[in-house]
Amino acid sequence: MEVIYMMALRQMKLFYRSRPRVLGSIAQPTLFLLALGLGFGPVFEQAGDIDYIQYLTPGIIGMSLLFGSMMNGMSIIWDKKFGFLKETLVAPASRVGLLIGRCLGGAITAMLQGLIVFALSSIVMGYRLGHIGVVPLFIAVMLVIAMLFSLLGTVIAAKVDDMEAFPTVMNFLILPMFFLSGAIFPIENLPPFVATLTSFNPMTYGVNLLRATMNVEAGFLNLFDLFILLALITILLVIGRSVFKKIET
Repeated sequence: MEVIYMMALRQMKLFYRSRPRVLGSIAQPTLFLLALGLGFGPVFEQAGDIDYIQYLTPGIIGMSLLFGSMMNGMSIIWDKKFGFLKETLVAPASRVGLLIGRCLGGAITAMLQGLIVFALSSIVMGYRLGHIGVVPLFIAVMLVIAMLFSLLGTVIAAKVDDMEAFPTVMNFLILPMFFLSGAIFPIENLPPFVATLTSFNPMTYGVNLLRATMNVEAGFLNLFDLFILLALITILLVIGRSVFKKIET
């Protein structure tokens, strides 16, 4: 447990000591929230069947979790370059603990970014939670989603040595996952081929779970989505454990 705590604390300190990174991680989802909310909101209101701010906010929070947690893997590439990763791997500590600690730290920082976006949406855009009592569950759901994508980013980064290639790979994965998740528009009536892609997109289940939790009337907690996310976390932990064991010290 100590190694998990120390690695998680290190990841959080690395993030919050970089002011440009902090500002950028908050500014991007905020820009999407304002641009899409103010631009598409009136269109959806004229259609008369959806409150777009209530629909959009969980999706933008999901975007913040996705971007923030996936990019956490960048720290592994830096640690490889400067030798810190080898120092931690030769230490008398479990490699699984190192993996979990790294990912947990990245997940917590992404979750805090999501909370900031939620606060801005509530204050500026007038978003309303379905019920105040869902706040603890909402926070737990954010942590689960962020942990999943932090694991995914870390596992990919552990196999990549080129620091310049990693952001390109991440953007290639992140943008399709975001746009095909139902975060900014409904996906129920998409063409069959695209609808099939959304069913294989882990972000789809994360956004569904966030929306159901935050808007109680939408179904509260979707246990199927939660099961999918937890199953993917378990699979990535197994893969990450194997990858970390193969890293040469």
